[in-house]
Amino acid sequence: MLPFAADRSIPLADRPFASTTRRSTALLIPIAAFFALIHILTNGRYGFDRDELQFLSDARHLAWGFVAYPPFTPFIERIGFSLFGLSLVGLRLFPVLALAIAVLVSGLMARDLGGSRLAQVTAALAVGLSGVPIIMSTVFQYTAFAYLWWTLVCWFTIRLLKSENPRWWIAIGTAIGLGLLTKYSIVFYIAGLLAGLILTNARRYLSSKWLWGGVAIALLLFLPNVVWLIRHDFVSYHMLQRIHARDVGEGRANGYWTLQFLFDVNSFAVPLCIAGLIAFFRSSRYRMLAWMYAVPVALFWINKGRFYYVAEAYPALIAMGAVVAARWLTERSSYVRYGVEAAFFAGLVFCGGYFFAGWVPLASSGPLRDFALSKSSDLREEFGWDELVKTVAGIRDSLPADQSSNVGILVGNYGEAGAIENLGHAYHLPPPISLTNTFYLRTYPEQQPTTVIVLGWPQKWLDAEFTSCRLAGHNGNSLGIHNEESDDSPDIFVCGPPRKGWPEFWRTNQRFS
Repeated sequence: MLPFAADRSIPLADRPFASTTRRSTALLIPIAAFFALIHILTNGRYGFDRDELQFLSDARHLAWGFVAYPPFTPFIERIGFSLFGLSLVGLRLFPVLALAIAVLVSGLMARDLGGSRLAQVTAALAVGLSGVPIIMSTVFQYTAFAYLWWTLVCWFTIRLLKSENPRWWIAIGTAIGLGLLTKYSIVFYIAGLLAGLILTNARRYLSSKWLWGGVAIALLLFLPNVVWLIRHDFVSYHMLQRIHARDVGEGRANGYWTLQFLFDVNSFAVPLCIAGLIAFFRSSRYRMLAWMYAVPVALFWINKGRFYYVAEAYPALIAMGAVVAARWLTERSSYVRYGVEAAFFAGLVFCGGYFFAGWVPLASSGPLRDFALSKSSDLREEFGWDELVKTVAGIRDSLPADQSSNVGILVGNYGEAGAIENLGHAYHLPPPISLTNTFYLRTYPEQQPTTVIVLGWPQKWLDAEFTSCRLAGHNGNSLGIHNEESDDSPDIFVCGPPRKGWPEFWRTNQRFS
């Protein structure tokens, strides 16, 4: 879709357009509901993801901060657990709702930018059929909520610039505060907002009490987590440094630009993004939104961030691009208009269908399931957790009475820790002992076990750290699906206590993951 009519003195983004009706906007609701329904109907097919098991454990021990992330997501998981128990569909309902709202808001952004019914529907479908929004709705993760908060910030900013009502800064500040409580990387987006504020005529709001009221709300919401970080020596910052160095070293930051246009946004919507960015830069009213995209994307690129860190930067571009493209089409002949629309929507659905087939658990067996498992490592990680816990319980039950009376379970990663804590109740297993992330802060064994069942650690490390280790079992899954648990850490050991004692062992072995 070519975005601009030639030789126009007024940018398309600033031209008036026919007002939209409630009826046209109401079309967005069934579109959002459609995407939500697909995920609700499929999200119970497999099992828990390792990240979900960590969130579930943290939800059982609510605090104002956690090593791997701020407190909002575990808090929401606690609500889900209270309402639905260990229900996959119930616990994943909240990220599904976040996606549905983001799809709806994308259409509303197009409406508020002056878009027709076509522009609104295009924006909503383009966001809902993009890779990252599809993938993040299949698992409970903070990415879905982070995506929603920044989409809302962009919408509120559009409302601010359109209405020139400074009270919208209160809504912007609230969304930013919730974003800070969800994912720390929102600071890169805040940098973009500040750049847009200073570099455009929106700088007039710097003297507005409503802007500073929004700043105060954001800081007030974030303050409890800041206090937690101070009390814990900014452990989250050190963890993020370590993880970032690992990602760069392992090449996980490669393909930053290419993967954005393959996963962050539907490939057929890339022209909309380009058109939207150009239109924002050309618009005297909405130029601030261009900087809100360009600055964080550039900062993540310079700092070797991963491609999906910038996924939430695209809904606003898609919305503006849809408005510009729809206006451009009104100036074309019916033959050209219908041909372009048919080709565009066919491509959009094709790409979206590929993402659904490859990253959503549409089938519990057969070729479609096998295709999804071949594409998505996250889906492969949803198998084997129940069997892992059952195997550990069997090893515990096989121990002599003098060993089983004081046994602990040491795990290697947060998924294993979460599995033991959340799924081990049925087998009366003791709480996990873990050196990873927030587990390290709360699972030190005060009643120090003399016998330890150890999983997720290599034998060479165990022989150096523990006494009398022996192979006791193997981890895997009955379906033979290859994942990290079955391939990287299949062996389970029974050991005596640490050679240097529990206090020294704990002091020297903290892990981030």
